[in-house]
Amino acid sequence: MKKLFLLALLAAFATGAVKAQDVNQVPANGPKIHFAKIEHNYGQIQKGGDGNCEFTFTNDGTEPLILSNVRASCGCTTPSWTKDPVMPGQTGTISVRYNTNNVGGFTKTITVTSNAVDNARVVLKIKGNVVAPTE
Repeated sequence: MKKLFLLALLAAFATGAVKAQDVNQVPANGPKIHFAKIEHNYGQIQKGGDGNCEFTFTNDGTEPLILSNVRASCGCTTPSWTKDPVMPGQTGTISVRYNTNNVGGFTKTITVTSNAVDNARVVLKIKGNVVAPTE
C-alpha cells in the first residue's frame, strides 16, 4: 500500500511538471526581438578614442515591435535607439557611446525593454580596456 501511495504521488508530481511547461511556452503571435549580437568588445581602445558601437535587431514576429526603454548601467554609457515601431521583418538599431576618458578595463550593460512576447527584456553588454596614449 505504501508503494502504491508513493507511485501515485510521483505520478502527480510528473503531471504537474508537464503542465508547468505548457504554461511557459512562447505565444506564436506578437512582436519578437532578435539581436545580431548581444555583446560588443572594443578590445584595447585609446583614452579619448571612439567609444561608439551599434547593436542591430530584427522584429521576427507578427506585430509591430516597440522599444519602451533602453537604459545603461552607468552615466558613462549613453544609448540612443529606434523610437518608431519596428514592423515585422524590419530592423532597428541601438547606438551606444562609451566615454573613453578613464583609463582601465570596463564592462557595462544596456537593458532593452520592449513589447516582445518571448524576451521583453534583453541585456546587451559592452566591454574593453581603455589605455593611455603612447608617446
